[in-house]
Amino acid sequence: MSYVAHVLQPGEKILHVGRPHWIGYWRAMALLILAGVFAYFKPANAAGAETFWIIAGGLCLIALAFAAQTAFHRWTQEIGVTDRRVIYKRGFISRHTAEMNMDKIETVLVEQSLLGRLLGYGTVTIQGTGASIESLRNIADPIGLRSSITAR
Repeated sequence: MSYVAHVLQPGEKILHVGRPHWIGYWRAMALLILAGVFAYFKPANAAGAETFWIIAGGLCLIALAFAAQTAFHRWTQEIGVTDRRVIYKRGFISRHTAEMNMDKIETVLVEQSLLGRLLGYGTVTIQGTGASIESLRNIADPIGLRSSITAR
């Protein structure tokens, strides 16, 4: 059961669930491409080729570590919009949560780069009276999240 579903109050309904975008895997993808370049352009002699294979294998292991880190981050982060509040949770053992009632929200800011607009991700910042929820980076469909918050 997700954290957002677990903390719902009686009669409260989930309107939108936000998730981190897959763009978080960019480091792992870049390293895999670089490993492929090393594997493809290896020298013809056996001694030089072995070095290139070792470098390519090392890059693949680092890419795997980055992919595991991003997958864990995506698994442990939740953003939920209900008919009464916005709920944000991150963390696994040590948990950080933030909640803001809908009537306390003043502004929802969305920042998207050109690549973010093309691929559908961005940064969402929810500002309320007296405080704000931290900036939520690399969120998939930030316009949809903002619309679910502002359309009450």
